[in-house]
Amino acid sequence: MKIKTGDNVRVMAGKDKGKEGKVLQVFPKLERVVVDNVNMLTKHLKKRGEAPGQTIKFPSPLHVSNLQIISAKSGKTGRIGFSLIEKDGTKLKVRVIRLKSGSEQIE
Repeated sequence: MKIKTGDNVRVMAGKDKGKEGKVLQVFPKLERVVVDNVNMLTKHLKKRGEAPGQTIKFPSPLHVSNLQIISAKSGKTGRIGFSLIEKDGTKLKVRVIRLKSGSEQIE
């Protein structure tokens, strides 16, 4: 999976289309991602003993295909790819954002 924890992403489809947030958690086998303050669900907890009843709001996972990464430098969205760069005589594989105007390296 190309999206990693800590990436800034924008939702491209669904009820939260257009919202942006930081990736909190990644589930590679399920191809799902939890994004901060996006796809919020409410769970109602029943009163148990002396503990009062309450409602809890939490972010639910989204499918990776509904997200696009946001560039930290320009703030534009694009697709994620990989590129090989040579540094000190060794080749490194780095993630890049593929924009319409070219590619930018992800920190």
